[in-house]
Amino acid sequence: MSELASLLEVAGPLAAGGAGAAYAKVKVPRAHWAAIGLPVTLGRIMHSYAEDMEACGLTVEPPLWKAMAARMGGDMRQLKPAPPRITRVTPTTTGLRVRLRLRPGQSPADVTEAAERLQHAWSVHAVRVVELAPRTVELRLTGFDLLRRVHLPARQVAKVSGLLRVPVALCEDGSIYVRDFRKRPNGLTVGALGTGKSMYGRNLVVGLAPQPVALVGIDCKRGVEQGPFAPRLSALATDPDTALDLLRVLVGEVMEERYDLICAQNSISGRVDKEDITSDIWSLPEEIRPAPVVMVIDEIAELFLAGSKAEEARRMELVTLLIRYAQLARAAGMFIEVMGQRFSSELGKGATMLRAQLTNRIAHRVNDLGTAGMTFGEIAPQAVMSAVGIKADRPGTAVAGDTSGAWSRIRTPELKLADAAAACARYAHLVPELPALAPFRPITGIPATPEEIADGTPAVV
Repeated sequence: MSELASLLEVAGPLAAGGAGAAYAKVKVPRAHWAAIGLPVTLGRIMHSYAEDMEACGLTVEPPLWKAMAARMGGDMRQLKPAPPRITRVTPTTTGLRVRLRLRPGQSPADVTEAAERLQHAWSVHAVRVVELAPRTVELRLTGFDLLRRVHLPARQVAKVSGLLRVPVALCEDGSIYVRDFRKRPNGLTVGALGTGKSMYGRNLVVGLAPQPVALVGIDCKRGVEQGPFAPRLSALATDPDTALDLLRVLVGEVMEERYDLICAQNSISGRVDKEDITSDIWSLPEEIRPAPVVMVIDEIAELFLAGSKAEEARRMELVTLLIRYAQLARAAGMFIEVMGQRFSSELGKGATMLRAQLTNRIAHRVNDLGTAGMTFGEIAPQAVMSAVGIKADRPGTAVAGDTSGAWSRIRTPELKLADAAAACARYAHLVPELPALAPFRPITGIPATPEEIADGTPAVV
């Protein structure tokens, strides 16, 4: 009995500790990583670093002079293959960053190719490779699955937010994915049914709602997706005919008026300093600078499909206006976000040309390799297989990239449609005054605030 009691005294705390660690790994993964995962992973890397690098093909043979010196000195240990040299190790709350100095003859592409093997060798969730300088790369290790439960930290969101900068998702390395229209003015989001495109669109609209931005929606599904955002929209088109009229106004009036304003600012001889000459609206004086315009198209295929000659003529004009908008509107402070299940040359003439203007690329789970290749094939080939491999039980998960070739897996937080609609109603008073878009402004019944009632303002906008 005494031996059994002694065994229980030892095994009991161990079992409790193991159960607690397993619970923490699921419920509080950051705490588990800080207490257990980080020390274990760091010890594993330091103990077997050279062997792991050699097994992953990331070592080089020692130079000839070193081999000769080793033979002459009798120290044969110098003849071992040399791995990249670790110059810095930085622990983080979600993983580990290991900076490497590459050996002569090695390239960042070699390390990128071996990233998946390093992930399994070091038993971490993911390994990303970032080139910092010539012969210097950083391995960004993620210790656990950050995208299983998505929550955007308020402090980080406040830090990265700004005009036309919308934090919409969490990246797999713990950073915030920001949709920055100033840097990447036009975007394309694709994905199969039920993959989270609508969730991404909601987060995007809600992020733009409190900003001094004119939101324009095109939703040819009779407005079922964007109709709840109506209080905050400057214009809404719910069928292809209305969308055509709206694009005519945006390209033929709004955009041209803004270019005329820029030209007028530059042509006032003797009254404009050299530093005030501008080619876009952002250097205009604040008192005359027009509000930016962001147009969100819910299902781009509905604007391309045509079943008769009349619809074909409408389609060609729609496509031409969309291409002109995407090519020319950036300097006028006008941007576009295109969404669809698939956007390829199969839609007809002009689809490829329009897609080439869409710099920011996001792909949710897709049903075929062709759609992923169409989205990332020419800019980030490594992202293609990642987009195809997204699990069906992870709605909102996507791969985001741009024409620079950089890409990352992201996931948007869940946002109920009712909450998104409430946010749009809350900021309805921020809709900019754009007379040209007044005929397309959706009519909504928004309850008036006490201040509006006191001023005699009508309750319906």
